[in-house]
Amino acid sequence: MKTGSSLATPPAVRPSCWYDAYFFDLDGTIYLGDEALPGAVETIACLRRRGVQVRFLSNNPTKSPQQYVDKLAGMGIATTLDEITTSITTTVWWLTTYHREATIFPIAEEPLCQALREAGFRLSDDPSQIDIVIASYDRGFDYAKLQTAFDALWYHKRAILIQTNPDRYCPFPDGRGQPDAAAITAAIEACAQVPCQASMGKPSPLLLEAGLAGLDLPHDRCIMTGDRLGTDIRMAIDAHMPAAVVFTGEARPEDLTALHADVFRLNSINQLLPG
Repeated sequence: MKTGSSLATPPAVRPSCWYDAYFFDLDGTIYLGDEALPGAVETIACLRRRGVQVRFLSNNPTKSPQQYVDKLAGMGIATTLDEITTSITTTVWWLTTYHREATIFPIAEEPLCQALREAGFRLSDDPSQIDIVIASYDRGFDYAKLQTAFDALWYHKRAILIQTNPDRYCPFPDGRGQPDAAAITAAIEACAQVPCQASMGKPSPLLLEAGLAGLDLPHDRCIMTGDRLGTDIRMAIDAHMPAAVVFTGEARPEDLTALHADVFRLNSINQLLPG
């Protein structure tokens, strides 16, 4: 993740009105590592005082919603479980809605596996029983898991492949990173010769749909704020939702193109609020 600042700070292009719901990416937007970014605590507090809806969205499938609630609370940002939408909650929501009786083989870490079990899904590594293979961020990925996915998808030809998120790598604050779910998806697609049929993370509209559940608000009365053009901002543009990119994480002003002409541009998160 790029965290340096350019020599010349461009003028902000900020909203001139209030919205009914505010959606936020987390890492690079609300915080970096374990530290809240300047203005984040005050911005969320101001929105709370106005009584508008606030939602936090994350592609990370290795942390439970409760872990995010606890992390934000430690930074002085109080939130509730129903305000957190991640690729885990979106995966469970999508499976519950469309594949309630499916037997699942998750190539994933424990938070997703636990969420699936708690939702009542049957998990199995028997290729002859698997209906859905989930490719996710999994630091325990090995050849045995790849073989099970291959057998379920290619040999038995009974399963479909989905992924929790399309990220190629997970950025670290020091500029390094780790291969993410897209790498595991690609390995499975390459051997099983089947496409991934659904992605639950940004820029997929499924994550936004899950985040909007229960709000009953039109998209143009909501705004999405994030630091990544290819995920946070792409999702909002595709959904015809107002978007604001904040230059405290990955994106830089020079990265914006004609595609982003109507995107608000913020040098800090507190510029999201009308002046």
